[in-house]
Amino acid sequence: MLIYLRVLKESFYFAINALKNNKLRTFLSLLGVTIGIFSIIAVLAAVDSLEKEIKGSLSALDNSTIVVMRFSFGPTDVPQWKREQFPDVSYEEYNYLKRNLPETEAVSYVIGVPSEPIKFQGVTSEGVDIGAVTSEYYNIEAFELEDGRFFNEPESVAGSAVVVLGHEIAQNLFGNSNPLGQQVRIYGRKVSVIGVLKKQGASLFGSSRDGQAFVPANLVRRIFGDENRMVFPQLVLKPEKDIDNDEYIANVEQQLRNIRGIKPGDDNNFFINQLQGFADFIDNITGQMNVIGLIISGFSLLVGGFGIANIMFVSVKERTNLIGIQKSLGAKNKFILAQFLFEAIILSVIGGLIGLFFVWLTSIIASQFTGDFQFVLSPWNLFLGTVVAAVIGLVSGIIPAISASKLDPVEAIRTGI
Repeated sequence: MLIYLRVLKESFYFAINALKNNKLRTFLSLLGVTIGIFSIIAVLAAVDSLEKEIKGSLSALDNSTIVVMRFSFGPTDVPQWKREQFPDVSYEEYNYLKRNLPETEAVSYVIGVPSEPIKFQGVTSEGVDIGAVTSEYYNIEAFELEDGRFFNEPESVAGSAVVVLGHEIAQNLFGNSNPLGQQVRIYGRKVSVIGVLKKQGASLFGSSRDGQAFVPANLVRRIFGDENRMVFPQLVLKPEKDIDNDEYIANVEQQLRNIRGIKPGDDNNFFINQLQGFADFIDNITGQMNVIGLIISGFSLLVGGFGIANIMFVSVKERTNLIGIQKSLGAKNKFILAQFLFEAIILSVIGGLIGLFFVWLTSIIASQFTGDFQFVLSPWNLFLGTVVAAVIGLVSGIIPAISASKLDPVEAIRTGI
């Protein structure tokens, strides 16, 4: 063990000496490893950050939550012309499912509508994402209120002129004043502010609640009507915990087929989307992004490996005389082999650490320009980058190390003179 520690120490010395004595040559040789490690870890960090942000945005809703509408979350075999003929889900179907779906914690009727300005006196908040929902939506999504309350079932059924504002909208319209009880104008109508949501922060997937406002769905139905294709209604269902999801989805499908009068053998004219399926779809996409990024980055590492091999062949040639002297004094082949392998690994790891430093620096700088979106450089990625760099050094240095270990001591000394 001690002899290998000595070899490691000497190899580290030779590697550092190579950096000092041949700065340009060593820099050019290590540049490939640095770029390769930077590319690979940067791709992994970017995809991890993207995945974390998307899943964080979806975390408010339980993965078992089901969304029924005429659109599909992911790819579908149903042709476009046929999808365009699908009817919207209706308020009557919402009431029907509320009555006929056991093992359901909550069912909400949600209408997707275009963004709309909200006005208060002389102040206007443009492009507000309006959430037209029934009262049950409060129990489905993890809302946190800063002030006031969410609208209740009687207000929801009556389509009362009330609104719950996101934190940013409330700040834009009222500043530090208390918005509760104030009347704002939406769709040309006066509605009373009854609640303000807690600040959520930026969201990569979908709109942040800070820029949203929630009103009763029946209020929006009176404005747009039930046959307006500019809006798209949807049913959001939250099943009870610890139930068989497949069985529950099958029950939802059968109930909808019953109310729509779809005959046995006919295809559904609606889509049942589960957030768990969407989360799996996101995992699949990020996995493919990782693979593509790793393949592209692998070419940089290949160039880096050639650079390490090149510098090690030069190092063997320059130290041929020294190798001959070491072998003539009793150094075994494995000692010489280990010495050059360790040197190749150390050089490669140095290049890898430089690459990791640049990834860390880039992540800090990038995070400053992306607001609440943060790039994540995990300890696992740092460890992976170091290991990959060491493996590249090992693979690149094996042939030069073998050639050095097989040198004849007499020929080596004679060649070096």
